[in-house]
Amino acid sequence: MTDLFELHSRPDLDEPVLVLGLDGWIDAGLAATNALGTVMEDLDTETVAVFDADRLLDHRSRRPTMHLVDGVNTGLTWPTIELRVASDLDGNDVLFLVGAEPDHRWQAFSTAVVDLALEFDTRMVLGLGAYPAPVPHTRPTRLVSTSTDPDLAHRVGVTHGRIDVPAGVHAAVETQCSEVGLPAVGLWAQVPHYAATMPFPAGAVALVDGLWTIGGLRFPMGSLRDDAAGTRERLDSLVANSEEHVGMVQQLEVQFDALDSVGDGPLPTGDDLAAEVERFLRDQ
Repeated sequence: MTDLFELHSRPDLDEPVLVLGLDGWIDAGLAATNALGTVMEDLDTETVAVFDADRLLDHRSRRPTMHLVDGVNTGLTWPTIELRVASDLDGNDVLFLVGAEPDHRWQAFSTAVVDLALEFDTRMVLGLGAYPAPVPHTRPTRLVSTSTDPDLAHRVGVTHGRIDVPAGVHAAVETQCSEVGLPAVGLWAQVPHYAATMPFPAGAVALVDGLWTIGGLRFPMGSLRDDAAGTRERLDSLVANSEEHVGMVQQLEVQFDALDSVGDGPLPTGDDLAAEVERFLRDQ
């Protein structure tokens, strides 16, 4: 829908991947935020399109920042939604949809995003997210997918059976992608439920690795791996102070290893997942 964005440039791109990085939805351990921040930190990005924030955002929930100097209002910084372009370490073209998750007109917004993706011959759409799950911090962080394609979903990892959970706008974009035949995958890092409200860099590492595994995109990792090791040590220390917590982690390890060994995916049941997500949302 052209009334929702203003096109700033028309770069000549070679089958880019579109990475969805809108904030405002489930991001346990700030994994998606840290992954996107690390990926884009040293990139030379160009703005391709700017969406109409007045039409899409509720400024009472996403208020602009007022800048005061000696009591003088020198201006406001408004929340934005932008499509930017850059290249990864191998020169692959990448589009990034960044900014705030819209509050309004999700269907029109999703149509506009996919129209832009098709205009630039996008070959794949990848979303970044993280949710709390009953998994231990002592095991590698796993990714599971929401996808428009079963083969792509199984390349990442899947949750078996039917699960009904609240959706973010990334899911609406994925649905629109499926209607036009554009491959789309949501990459979701599983963050231990007991670490979901603190930064969990291992989740960000898994997401950046997923961009390479699924999208063929290579980015610098910054300090993420060192940060993940430091967080692991802190969690080990905290857990060791409580016999109850030690027992909980050991139980999660047994469950994780058992499911992993039979190739049935790293998650317990859909009910467990839905319960953790709903609990996380209530806490927020």
